[in-house]
Amino acid sequence: MKKITNAPLVDLNTFGIEVKTKLLIHYQTENELIELIQSGILQNEKVLHIGGGSNLLFLNDFDGIMLHSELNFSTVKGETDEHVFIEAGAGVIWDDFVAYAVENGWGGIENLSLIPGEVGASAIQNIGAYGVEVCDTIQEVHAIDLTSGEKRIFSTNKCEYDYRESIFKKSLKGQFAITSVLFVLSKNPTYKLDYQHLEEQVLKNGALSLQNIRQTIIAVRESKLPDPKVAGNAGSFFMNPVIGRTQFEKLQADYPDMPHYFVSPETEKIPAAWLIDQCGWKGKTVGRAGVHYKQALVLVNRGGASGTEIAHLASLIQQSVKDKFGIELTAEVNFIK
Repeated sequence: MKKITNAPLVDLNTFGIEVKTKLLIHYQTENELIELIQSGILQNEKVLHIGGGSNLLFLNDFDGIMLHSELNFSTVKGETDEHVFIEAGAGVIWDDFVAYAVENGWGGIENLSLIPGEVGASAIQNIGAYGVEVCDTIQEVHAIDLTSGEKRIFSTNKCEYDYRESIFKKSLKGQFAITSVLFVLSKNPTYKLDYQHLEEQVLKNGALSLQNIRQTIIAVRESKLPDPKVAGNAGSFFMNPVIGRTQFEKLQADYPDMPHYFVSPETEKIPAAWLIDQCGWKGKTVGRAGVHYKQALVLVNRGGASGTEIAHLASLIQQSVKDKFGIELTAEVNFIK
């Protein structure tokens, strides 16, 4: 276990915001975390458990204790003729885990290549891309109660997964530390390539395979999204809004070229990037914060921006979209005060 007082967090948030926390604790085992909880050090303190910091926007220094898991393992727990069950530690880099699965010929998460962050956070955020959500492959989430130190296992149906949502972001927010996740992957994968023109792009690079899908998605993401080491960002800043059928049909009449995706007979999903672009924000800068010139869904730190500057830009974008389309954008990024 490693404890750092007055710890800088610039390397623990992909926006590169220069803030500090009163105490940062890295733990290497479940027992270390349990002993830490039972010591009482977390009582009467603000506590934040972080992963790779890829979904956080710090508005100020954090006046409390931050915890970070260094549980870094991937273990095959069992297999059948069709599936393999792998437990991955919460501290495993998500894209390293995807690479590990693809290299072994196990399918299910290849569409989620190059998403930043760690395994524990993936289960909290229910990360998704190209028509796949991580909850489709999760069987269990292993966690520790940050108050009692008790271990608990959440089966997938107890996690209340929805679009970019889970019970860990709602009723149990901040109450548990994810220690590992049990995934079920396919030995004979069925490829999911119907999102936008993904199959066409994959076939341009060769035959259908897990490796080809992964490499194609990496290339597409790298062509559209800025490297956080060059321009601080958290990837997609806003969630794609889901609107009612009546509102959708009215907007479609006004904007016949508006992209959209069927969700249910009552609802339709509209790409937030398209809405933001239509409001003229792509490539715009406000102070030291800006909107990426290739992808309107990505807000970037132009250099030295504070969290409040980025939050201000986000609020301006939200107001523009609401004024023009009557749609309220919801931030996917967590604002930390």
